[in-house]
Amino acid sequence: MGEHHPPLPAREAQVLAERVAAEMYARDRASQSLGMKLGKVGPGHAELDMSVRPDMLNGHAICHGGFIFALADSAFAFACNSYNLTTVASGCAIDFIAPAREGDVLTAVANERSATGRTGVYDIEVHNQRGERIAFFRGKSYRIKGHVIEEPHAAVGR
Repeated sequence: MGEHHPPLPAREAQVLAERVAAEMYARDRASQSLGMKLGKVGPGHAELDMSVRPDMLNGHAICHGGFIFALADSAFAFACNSYNLTTVASGCAIDFIAPAREGDVLTAVANERSATGRTGVYDIEVHNQRGERIAFFRGKSYRIKGHVIEEPHAAVGR
């Protein structure tokens, strides 16, 4: 995303993405408090799981949309920061497809669709343990100054 470093070889980029995700997760009290667990990560990709707890249910006895949004938003954050270039959301939208219920295990899968200059576009699909789609989320990212972990020369240039 506009860095002047050459792209890393695939294996090094994968290792960097894993290290960045581990450090981000260790500091991410919001995701931790919601019971999110980090799954697969890679350059421009992240997966997170979250179990729907009783305290996440709304007045219709289904998972409150805000919790589904938070899960997708966290997956988005891990995906767009995977290159060790500090990146924030500039906009997000979500479409709810089906309800999530107590006891469901939701998985958010984030994939980079575009990254040019300082901006990126990421699609996140949320599904339950049966593979049923729950929501579609699109996030737009903006790269700011800095790195997630202190390895400025390990940033992948894009």
